Order: sequence, then structure tokens, then C-alpha cells
Amino acid sequence: AQHDPRVAEGWTAFECPMTTGYRRWMQPDAEMANPYMGTRMLKCGSPVDLHADAEPRPTDPQAIAYYTCPMHPSVRQSGPGQCPICGMDLTPVTKGDLASGIVTVDEVRRQRIGVKVDEVRKAPFTIAVRAVGMVKYDETKLADVSLKVSGWIRGLKVDATGQPVKKGDVLFHVYSPELLAAQQEYLLALRTRNGDAADPLVRAARQRLRLWDIPDGQIDALARRAEPTETLAIRAPATGYVIEKNVVEGAAVEPGMRLYRIAALDRVWIEAQIYESDLPHVKVGQQVDITLPFVPEKKFQGRISYVYPYLQSGTRTGQVRIELPNPGGELKPEMYADVSFEVNRGERLQVPASAVIYTGPRRLVFVDL
Repeated sequence: AQHDPRVAEGWTAFECPMTTGYRRWMQPDAEMANPYMGTRMLKCGSPVDLHADAEPRPTDPQAIAYYTCPMHPSVRQSGPGQCPICGMDLTPVTKGDLASGIVTVDEVRRQRIGVKVDEVRKAPFTIAVRAVGMVKYDETKLADVSLKVSGWIRGLKVDATGQPVKKGDVLFHVYSPELLAAQQEYLLALRTRNGDAADPLVRAARQRLRLWDIPDGQIDALARRAEPTETLAIRAPATGYVIEKNVVEGAAVEPGMRLYRIAALDRVWIEAQIYESDLPHVKVGQQVDITLPFVPEKKFQGRISYVYPYLQSGTRTGQVRIELPNPGGELKPEMYADVSFEVNRGERLQVPASAVIYTGPRRLVFVDL
């Protein structure tokens, strides 16, 4: 009654002297309505002061509440005896022990059940975070090859996926009526303007070739040759490896088609999946250790360069990016990697992990008194 707000808000307790067993009840108003005797005796009863009855009664702390087994706390008996499970002598538990939470275990029983005691101490505390990662291409070094005109592939030089290329290498030759007409237009402008490169007509014809990704070197060679070529060489825009190829000899191509994708492997990314609970410990610039399953004895070191601002819905993990140099090509895209790092939390109060008892919502430790 002292702790129930409904009593404080005006509920009244009554007692019926005419019935047996528990004879008290509560009502939200002060007019009695006997629930025990019903219509036979509607006005029977007298108000009761629950606050006076709720005062705790003094108990003897040395009084024995029950006997139990230190190995099997579920065993409880009203008197001394032996544990029906292990045969050990039962130990008394006093009412004072129940109130304080103290459990008495003698030295012999400590040895039998293997109780170990360690000190609680303050020491440097680190959290080890481990994650699974995967090697990926450096997205900032990907390059696509596509044309801005339609045409046909002739003289395919790079004809296999995975082939290494250098910037400026010829990938293939293309025949395009549009490019052929643009070359003729540029040469005609040069002839009519007596080779004056500053003439607006010449500059416009040259700019048209540039906008179709024809490099200045090829345009200058065209001017010196003074004759258009039937096909033009298309060169690699970057150094790396061909990771995607969508052309074959003689294929017809349209503007905007991705013909090649080239990726550099001198530097790679490792994208690691971090559990949601560990994300608060992850910071940009943090040093991490990386090992590969097939060479566990070799360790790579890198730093977290980016923490993605979202979670993976299926795994409830966050993603971080680690950039690593890869001069020897040892790290290959789509490889799995083990990522680990430590977070220093300063000096903290510590107990052995084996001393913590998990009881669902609570975590308990026993203190040796």
C-alpha cells in the first residue's frame, strides 16, 4: 500500500469479519460493498489502515531460513542433511544472508568446487575489434573506354580480359564514316586557309576532332600527312589491367557503349564489415592490421580512410574502407581479408572474464568477504 500510487490517490481498504481466509479488499470509493457476502450483507466491514500494517516486522538475522547445497543452489530443505544430487552436506542460509546476499562457503568446499579468487584492479584496457574484409579495386583509378561516334572495330589489339595495358597503348582501330568526314573537313579547312591554324574555321574543325577524343598528336599527324586515314587508333586512357571487355573483331559499336574497363592495381581498397556495437570505436586514420587467409604469417598494415555513413540491412554491419599499396600485386580483388585493430580505453576497473556470471538482464560477480 505504501508503494502503490493507486492507494495514495484515494483507494480505500476494507476488512470483512464474517468470512474466513484472506478477508481484505480495496475499492476506489469509500462506500463499502462487501465482495465476500454479496447481497446478503452489503454494508459489512470496516476501514483498515494499510500503512500501519505495511511496516516491516523485525526479524532475527541469525534465524535459519533454509538449508542448501553450495554446488546445487536449487536444493532447499527446511532442515540439515545431504544433497540428493552430489551427497555434500547442506549448509544453512540465514535470513540475514538472504537480505544481504552473502553466501558462506568453507575452505573445504572451495577446494572441492574449484573456486578461484582474484583481485579487482585498475589497469590499461583495450578492446580488440575483428572484422572480415574483401579486397576491392580502387574506384578512383577505374577508367572506361567508349566512343562518341558509331563505327566498326578493326585491328583489335587488346583481345583478352586481364591483359595489362599502359596509358597510350593502342586498344583497337575503328572505322567510322563520321570520323572520316571530320578528317576531310579539317584538311579542307587547312587547304582553304593556307594552313593557318589560328583561322576560326580551322580551329572549329580541329575542336570537333578533339571532342570526339582524338588526341592532339594524332590530329597533328593528320595535318602533316594531309590525307585522311580510313581507321583511327583508339588508345588506353590509363595504365592498369583490363577487367571488362565488350568488343570483338568486326563488332559494330554505338556512341556511349562501354567497350573496356581498365583498373589500376598498384593500390587497392579493403572494405571491412564492422559490427554495429563496434562502430563507435572506429575512427578515420585508425591503424589496422590485415592478414590474408592463404598467407597468415604475413601481416599488412594500413589506416582507415573512410567510414561509410550507412549500415548493411541484411547483416546490420557498418562498412569501412582501408587503402593499401599493392606494388607486387599480391592483393587481388575479391580476396577475403582478416582485419583487426585495438581501441585504447585508458585505465579501467577490471575483473577476470570468468568471474562474470550472465543472468540475462544482469551481470553478477561474487565478492570474497
